[in-house]
Amino acid sequence: MSEDGADLLDSPSSLHSAYPFPSSYQRRPSRRLSNDSTISIASIGGSLDINAQRGSHSLREAGQNAISTLLQPPIIRTGLLTPAASTSSTYRAPTTRDIPPVTLTNIPNVDPSAFKHYISRLGPLFDNLHRLRRDTKSTQQTHVPTSPVLSRHNSAASLLSPTDSPQPTRRSSAYARRRLNEPTPLSTIPSVYFDENFQLENPRTFDVVSERAEIAPGSAKQEQSANGLPLPPRKALASNAILQEKLSWYLDTVEVHLIQSISSASTSFFAALGSLRDLEQEASDSVARIQKLRAGLAKLDQDMAMRGLDVANLRRRYQNMQKLANAVDQVARVVQDAKDCEELVEKGEYDAAASAMLRLDRLIAGQPNLSSDAPAAELHDLRSLHALQGLSDSMNQLRFRIGRGFESRFLETLLSDLRRHIDHVPPKDTMRRWASTSMRLRGLQSGPTAYMEIDEQFRKDLLASLHGLSNSGQTAQATADFREAIMREMKHLIRKHLPSSNDDDNESVTSVATRTSKAASQQEKSIILARNLRAMDEETAEDMVVNIYTDISEALRRLSIQIKVLLDVTSTMDAPDSLKSPLSPSVRPADRSRSPAPRISGIQEELSQALDMSSLLGQAVDVAHTQVTRILKVRTEQVNQLPLERFLRYFTINRLFADECEAISGRSGTQLKALVNTQINTFVRAFGDAENQRIAQTLDSDQWEAKDFKEPDQALLSRILEGMSSDPAVWLRGTRVWEDPSQPESTNGTPAPNGENNDTKPANRPAYVDETHYILVSSAISLLRPIDNFLALMASIPSITSAAVPALIDVLRTFNSRTSQLILGAGATRIAGLKNITTKHLALASQALSFVIAMSPYLRESVRRHASSANKGEVLGEFDKLKRLYQDHQMAIHDKLVEIMTARATSHVNAMKKLDFDAEAKKNADGTSAYMETLTKETGTLHRVLSRHLADMDVTVILSQIFSSYKEQWLRAFQGVEIKTAAGKQRLLKDAQLFDSKLSKIDGFGDMGKTLIDAVSAKTVVQEKAVVPPPPPPSKDADLKTIEVAKEKPLPVTPEPVEKESEKTTTEHQEEDDAKT
Repeated sequence: MSEDGADLLDSPSSLHSAYPFPSSYQRRPSRRLSNDSTISIASIGGSLDINAQRGSHSLREAGQNAISTLLQPPIIRTGLLTPAASTSSTYRAPTTRDIPPVTLTNIPNVDPSAFKHYISRLGPLFDNLHRLRRDTKSTQQTHVPTSPVLSRHNSAASLLSPTDSPQPTRRSSAYARRRLNEPTPLSTIPSVYFDENFQLENPRTFDVVSERAEIAPGSAKQEQSANGLPLPPRKALASNAILQEKLSWYLDTVEVHLIQSISSASTSFFAALGSLRDLEQEASDSVARIQKLRAGLAKLDQDMAMRGLDVANLRRRYQNMQKLANAVDQVARVVQDAKDCEELVEKGEYDAAASAMLRLDRLIAGQPNLSSDAPAAELHDLRSLHALQGLSDSMNQLRFRIGRGFESRFLETLLSDLRRHIDHVPPKDTMRRWASTSMRLRGLQSGPTAYMEIDEQFRKDLLASLHGLSNSGQTAQATADFREAIMREMKHLIRKHLPSSNDDDNESVTSVATRTSKAASQQEKSIILARNLRAMDEETAEDMVVNIYTDISEALRRLSIQIKVLLDVTSTMDAPDSLKSPLSPSVRPADRSRSPAPRISGIQEELSQALDMSSLLGQAVDVAHTQVTRILKVRTEQVNQLPLERFLRYFTINRLFADECEAISGRSGTQLKALVNTQINTFVRAFGDAENQRIAQTLDSDQWEAKDFKEPDQALLSRILEGMSSDPAVWLRGTRVWEDPSQPESTNGTPAPNGENNDTKPANRPAYVDETHYILVSSAISLLRPIDNFLALMASIPSITSAAVPALIDVLRTFNSRTSQLILGAGATRIAGLKNITTKHLALASQALSFVIAMSPYLRESVRRHASSANKGEVLGEFDKLKRLYQDHQMAIHDKLVEIMTARATSHVNAMKKLDFDAEAKKNADGTSAYMETLTKETGTLHRVLSRHLADMDVTVILSQIFSSYKEQWLRAFQGVEIKTAAGKQRLLKDAQLFDSKLSKIDGFGDMGKTLIDAVSAKTVVQEKAVVPPPPPPSKDADLKTIEVAKEKPLPVTPEPVEKESEKTTTEHQEEDDAKT
């Protein structure tokens, strides 16, 4: 016997495997242990008891009598040979072709719900079975193993090869004898049969069930495991007879367990059947008794109950008749009270009508009148009465009329208070209040707040109106109408200050009758209104804007207080009675006095939602801004032509109004601000153009004579210099809109009319900047006014500094360029009527430029204080460029002076070269030459003119350049003169001495005179052989001729060569000197 057979003989489950076969310990080895069935029996999940030596006939007999054997056809074994039998030579093993193919059928999956009815019927029996098992478990000495539960892990484990299956442990023979009469445990059946997903067509499942039997022998490669080791040989499926007996034995084991379970549960099952029979008998008895009781009750009902019901019906009919009579009387009272309510509404007594409506509502609802002390009759709820359905519409109409009455009273109370407040507050107080919020840091006291004063009578009237609105349910409608009334009131406040939209001069009965349509009439009115707005003068227009803005501001402030008072009054209101229709079944008497507090809070919430302060004030502000913007657009052209102070007042009024609206409603007023900003930019451009034209006209009419710097001019200059560190109060005068506008100052620095004598005073009063005096002409003085205006504009409106600075720079550039055209370009001779351009004109022009250059640092710092940080560098850079432009112009004038005097010196040098000093000495030995006298006279006059009009430093620089040119020309000229006689040398020496004596006291002259004298002294005299007779004495005619040449008038100034300009300037100097002499 093999090792596997020894293990099987020692298995403790071998005793169990004998059941239900006869018990015998003496048996020969069966065919199950033949060489053809060497597979281990333990591989199918259990072990058979082969220690029991039972006879082959007993085993065969038991197997034939098994249920599974009787139900199945007999198994015909073919090809079974004993180990000792030899194979017949004629026997051939079957092949795969000899075995018919097996068709695997799909086992249907049955839905568990199909067994629900069966389980519900056997459920009680199964419960009894379990109960009996629990009761008998304690008394039983044997333990029945539980059925194995196949898991996926066990199912996977069952797929292992038979040789790898774990072997059961051995148990003692005593234990086997105790378990001899027990059925074979279910654990001997392989777990694969208990798998819920058992499918025989599955190749793996079939391999486990067939114990890895094969139809035909496999190849050598197929007989090896995964690791390459040889596997035990497989048996042929056709010759594996023990496998078929194992299957039948597994069925027998399950059948035995079923029989045992049924026998155990049969006692409780039949006991339950007996109990059901007893219950059925008791139910039949109960039904018989119930039928008997019903018969007795029917007789009792017929004899006594029906008569009592007749009596009760009669009593109920009497009560209903009484209720009907009371209801008819109640309906009559309802009709009469409805008529009374209508009469009260017609009279306008809305409070009494509201009270009557409340009593009528309670009467219809069947509630007693709380205000009456008389005992109330029985009332009925008539709200579902069809006869009163027609009355419902009339009562609803009365309620609506009462609500409209309270609404009219509510609106009248608020609007009359609003109008009374607007008429009571003066516009100046309102503007002072505006300014107090934005100018507190400047010391202005807070303005009046009359809009916050509320009298007690107003609160009482408002409380009464709110009570009526709440009772009539018209609170939401009243607040909505109030919003619309406020919008209309805003438009009315604007419209009442506008000029008339009717053209009274052209209006006639005929024109009115012949109008085509209302649209055309409205368009015509708009045209007339626009024309009248444009025709208003600046003062009237300002008053109109102030009145509109102040009325709107006070209306908005008062409106915000009214809303707060409304919310405050609703918080103190008592719980109101509703005037809702009593015919609505949803209204119940118990709901009216259940909780007053929620009702009051509901009214307050309704008011707060309907009168949303921010929304209402915002809409009012939007309406006002829309209307005002249209008006201001019409007057845009007139606004651009306003004087500066009027424009500053106009801008300040608009800015304060916009800030006020934003503070009240939170709306920034983008539309109004955009329009005003556009008008500001347009005004700055127009103002700059006007100043440019005025400066150009002033320069064109200027006679270039020095003027006195008067007190008003000094005031302008002082303000400009003060603006370097602070803004003068005069500049901010236009922002004090609550004060009356000042009278316009007299125009300063304007040229005097033609023919007026401006030189009555011996000396002109100069202007001083940083202790430097400046002799100015009228055009330079007139430049102070636009500078002051632009600085005042920037101080009052700092946001437009970036736009105002280019305009101011443009005015200053116009002054510079126009001055250059008139003086350096000699345009004044054609435009202003000057005979010529003299050195005095050049000096005055240079002085005017120096004056502007001196003011430029002050202008720059004043602008820097108001310029924004974004473009401050660019704005200030414009002033630096302007200063360099003025300095270049001034240097050009100075160069022009040097050029003129150089040209005059060249002319005199040429005249000197033409003279014969020897001959002149004979004529007048003690005299000097005319060219030298003229040169020294012109130079002295130039020095006096420059010293009177220019700074000492400028005079010194100019004369130093002139004297440098003189030195070069005259030294060369004196050295080039040919002297033949001592008298001629003496005459030349006198000219040099005259040049030194006349000009040596002027700064910058230096040692030029001594140099010329030394040059003359160093000259050698060439003696003539012939004696020249002495010249005749000079006659008076010659002197007169010289004077006439000196007084010769110059030609008109035109762009001429330098020589001619020098002659003109020299002649002018001679005239001036002769006049003063």
